[in-house]
Amino acid sequence: MEGEKYLFVVSGPSGVGKDTVMQRLRADHPEIEKTVSATTRAPRAGETEGVNYYYRTEEEFFRMVECGDILEHNYFNGAYYGTLRAEVERRMAAGKVMLLNIDIHGAANIKRLYPGSTIIFLLPPSFEVLEQRLRGRGTDSEEAIQGRLAIAREELSHADEFDLQIVNDTVERAAGALYGAVAEKLGLAR
Repeated sequence: MEGEKYLFVVSGPSGVGKDTVMQRLRADHPEIEKTVSATTRAPRAGETEGVNYYYRTEEEFFRMVECGDILEHNYFNGAYYGTLRAEVERRMAAGKVMLLNIDIHGAANIKRLYPGSTIIFLLPPSFEVLEQRLRGRGTDSEEAIQGRLAIAREELSHADEFDLQIVNDTVERAAGALYGAVAEKLGLAR
C-alpha cells in the first residue's frame, strides 16, 4: 500500500524515553500524528473517549481482535491496549505521517502487515543509564525494576531486527534523529 511509507513505529525498552522523545518531536512537528489506541482500562479523570483512548470492555476488545480491527495488542498493568486498524489506515490513505509507540512484538507485527512502514528501535546510551532512568522515576518497587530490566535485556537483543536504531542520549538529539528518519524516507526538508 502506497500509504505505508507514512507509518513509523518507535519501540524500545521501558525507561528508554519513547514517550518523551515522541512528545518532543511532535511539539516541534505537530503535523506528525499519534494514533489513539483502544484499551480495556477505565478512563482516568480528565481523559476523553477518542482523544486519549477508545475505552472498551474486554469482551468488546477481543471481538475487535477477532474481527481484525486491532492490528496488535498487549497486556500491561492489568489492562489490554491495542492499535486500531482504522486509525492507521485512515492516516495512511490521507498521507498523514504517524508515529506509533509499540512494544517489539507489536512492531514486528506492524512490519509484517505493512512492509513499507519503518520500525525504529530507541536505545539507551548504556544499560546502566537505562537502570538509572527506571530507578529515577521513583514509581516502581525493586522487584518491578528488576523485572523491567530483565525484559529490557531481552528487548535490546532484538534491536538489530529494526530498520533503524536511535540512541536516546539526549531528548533533543533523539527527537532530531527521529525527524531525520521521517524526512529522509518522505523526502522532506529538514
